[in-house]
Amino acid sequence: MSAAAYAWQLGECVLAIALAPLFAGWVGQCRAWLQNRSAPPLWQPYRVLRKLFHKDVALATHASWLFRSAPYVVFATMVVAAAIIPSVTTDLPLARVADAIALVGVFATGRVFMSLAAMDVGTAFGSMGARREMMIGFLTEPALLMVLFSAFMAFGSTALPRVVEAVLRQPHIMLHPSLFFAAVAFVMVLLAENARLPVDNPTTHLELTMIHESMTLEYSGRHLALIEWAAWLKLFNYACIGFTLFMPWGVAVHGAGPGLLVLAIGALIAKLVVAGAALALLESITAKLRLFRAPEFLTMAFLLAVLGLLVHLLLEV
Repeated sequence: MSAAAYAWQLGECVLAIALAPLFAGWVGQCRAWLQNRSAPPLWQPYRVLRKLFHKDVALATHASWLFRSAPYVVFATMVVAAAIIPSVTTDLPLARVADAIALVGVFATGRVFMSLAAMDVGTAFGSMGARREMMIGFLTEPALLMVLFSAFMAFGSTALPRVVEAVLRQPHIMLHPSLFFAAVAFVMVLLAENARLPVDNPTTHLELTMIHESMTLEYSGRHLALIEWAAWLKLFNYACIGFTLFMPWGVAVHGAGPGLLVLAIGALIAKLVVAGAALALLESITAKLRLFRAPEFLTMAFLLAVLGLLVHLLLEV
């Protein structure tokens, strides 16, 4: 690998870290417009981070090292995930040593640390949120894996950069019917994994309904800032996974010059604008499910992903 490849690897990570709050702000702004409310500024998430980083950290009396280190671990896992996903270029050294199946494990690591930290201080809401989070993860991970398997059967590789390059060489692959079922299942998994409607509401603080927010109630200061930033980065990463699997056009391939890389950044921003508006529209027309209906929602996502895999196998026979 050349020094330029490592430079673009670092640059893509920095770009993901910088754009994730902006993407979350865009989703919030579109959602406010669709609901006929006064929209917050686009840079509101940056203001939140600045405020939280300037506040002191308040720790529970019985908080252990796990509670204090979990925000850093969760944020680091999201940065590693961003380094694996070819959002701008396929010339990524880290992406060559970790495929999409390992990416699912990276997301699972962040979930486990967040859940353990929520139970560490022994509060009722933290333990309740941790149990709910693990239940959601237990259902979303198989669905996400089946979505990835459906895509890999069509593209012939488990490495995300190879998927992008395969589509750019043979664009007709995207017309395969199995990818339609995989795309619908992936959107359902994205909503559940990122605490979005209809599975969870990122703006609620009702104890009986919240999942992700109940795990962060005991955090403050820079710890809470890292958790919020990691949540925005996770949403950004899932959006980029969707772009890689279903809309890979615009990504610069190996050996591309600086001009093409700049165009790839522009294409990524354009796709994020469209995806953010679509996500806000989907949330605005969707009502939150009751908690015991969430497994049915995620089971449907798993079945759609399996159906996509079966369609691929039947058409290839």
